[in-house]
Amino acid sequence: MTLAAASHGFLSPTGVEIAFLLVGLVTLAAAVVTVTTRQLVHAALWLVVALGGLAVEYLLLTAEFIAWVQVLIYVGAVVVLILFGLMLTRAPIGRSPDADSGNRWAALTVAVASAAALVWVVVDAFRTTWIDLDGPAAGSTAVTGASLFQNWVLPFEALSVLLLAALVGAIVLSRKAKAARADETPGTGTPEPGTPERGTSEPGTSEPGTSSRPGPSRTGGAR
Repeated sequence: MTLAAASHGFLSPTGVEIAFLLVGLVTLAAAVVTVTTRQLVHAALWLVVALGGLAVEYLLLTAEFIAWVQVLIYVGAVVVLILFGLMLTRAPIGRSPDADSGNRWAALTVAVASAAALVWVVVDAFRTTWIDLDGPAAGSTAVTGASLFQNWVLPFEALSVLLLAALVGAIVLSRKAKAARADETPGTGTPEPGTPERGTSEPGTSEPGTSSRPGPSRTGGAR
């Protein structure tokens, strides 16, 4: 990151800055819909829009490597993992009233406080620092790779273990649910050998309401 010219200010935005603002608004709207919708599949699809908007923001900030990592890992892997988790656990696809925990106002308060703290920290740290969008890319593969695998190796590996644990947990939950359903529902297999089928009776036995005494012979007369 380099210092911009002294004549640059907030009242003279460039086209890139206007596009950055518009994409940010779309990303924010998609994130709000993600956490407010009651359909889990729709939430996952809106999450794709939100994460894709972040990738576009990285591209506008000349961080091309981070943008493609955002698309490949988060949009292409995390969202697919969420959808597979929904299918493996047989979660409700349509509108579900159980998707609302009832702590909406508490969650909104925490979200607003976290966003305000994050914005204040970023503005205070980069108040006088500008990115030269006309210069070379600040997020090149060489610089980002060196920083990632020298200073952030442990968080990188921890994230991969976290994703693996989420996949294994989804498989375990689906197997437990399948076993519980198998125990609750009786089997409907074929009857065992030696048991009479429904509607038939064994020799020498009669159904309720019928007489087992032999009737009069048609050939013999009464004396």
